[in-house]
Amino acid sequence: MKIPLFSLEGQYRQIRPGISKRIRRIFESHRFILGENVRKLEAAVAKKVGARYAIGVASGSDALYLSLVALGIGKGDEVITTPFTFFATAGAIARTGAKPVFADIDPETFNINPTKIRKRITRKTKAILPVHLFGLPCEMDEITQIAKKHKLFVVEDAAQSFGAEYRGRQTGSMGAAGCFSFYPTKNLGGAGDGGMVVTSLKKVASKLRTLRDHGQTKKYHHEFSGINSRLDEIQAAVLLEKLPYIDRWNRQRRAHAAAYNRGLKGLPLQLPAQPKGLDHVYHLYSILTKKRDPLLKALVSGGIGAGVYYPLPLHLQPCMRALGYRRGDFPHSESASEQIVALPMFPELKLQAVRKVVSAAKIFFSA
Repeated sequence: MKIPLFSLEGQYRQIRPGISKRIRRIFESHRFILGENVRKLEAAVAKKVGARYAIGVASGSDALYLSLVALGIGKGDEVITTPFTFFATAGAIARTGAKPVFADIDPETFNINPTKIRKRITRKTKAILPVHLFGLPCEMDEITQIAKKHKLFVVEDAAQSFGAEYRGRQTGSMGAAGCFSFYPTKNLGGAGDGGMVVTSLKKVASKLRTLRDHGQTKKYHHEFSGINSRLDEIQAAVLLEKLPYIDRWNRQRRAHAAAYNRGLKGLPLQLPAQPKGLDHVYHLYSILTKKRDPLLKALVSGGIGAGVYYPLPLHLQPCMRALGYRRGDFPHSESASEQIVALPMFPELKLQAVRKVVSAAKIFFSA
């Protein structure tokens, strides 16, 4: 039995009739961009997350970039974020002309450490961009307190955490803006690229709607130099069909994580953290081991999908050299990148498959 790291096969079987019906209606309507499905999805996501507004965009990367632009962040500014995340987080900051400033992670949660944020604030700092990595919320009370004290914006990168909660509040709802990705592998994913910004600030929402459509306030009248980042109707239709299932799918992910935790307990591994009051959605189930590469090889050779997220922290990426960081500057991020491995995780994963993964890990560590 081969076990993929991720699979959409079972999910698609559940929702195929509904998706087919929705997409057929789109083709019959001949309206493919920013139509009825996008409007319905924006309203549904805003309600789900607990924000006043939601603005559909072309990707999670654009959601981050446009949020920063809408908040007035640009050349000469600094934005503090984590070096242990997908490149789009820092890439969005750089695209605005601002400087990404990194703060190291908490080695238990893999999320940005609020204590480290405090030490990175300068007179040029305009925002904090925390990432709810792998589906685990950051320590948002501390982060928002720091931001309030220093009059900074908070933009949440919630790309991997749709439906996760921090002390009863949904990720994405606690800052000036919250950014989601609907890339197909996300816990709420489309059939291609797509993204969403949520905010409760009316002026920010209005500017985002303008920026995503070439800066138009009305057709062919451009108040800003915006970009083409309009969510298409097909992606919105797929997401509308999936949205009612998200709570169930997140519960299934948590059940799989609990089974992994029980089975892997006692092995020389660091298991995912689950701080009290934080509701993890396990976009990825990632463990740490000093024997990462041999374990990865053993799993893959045994027909078990596994991956590394992320093998090189952002401060060591070639395109970030100009920032002047060196190896050793963020030891927890660097250590995580050398030891982390993701195990199979998707809602339809069977308990039998989890047991096989656990068994393979036990055999590896007993050798």
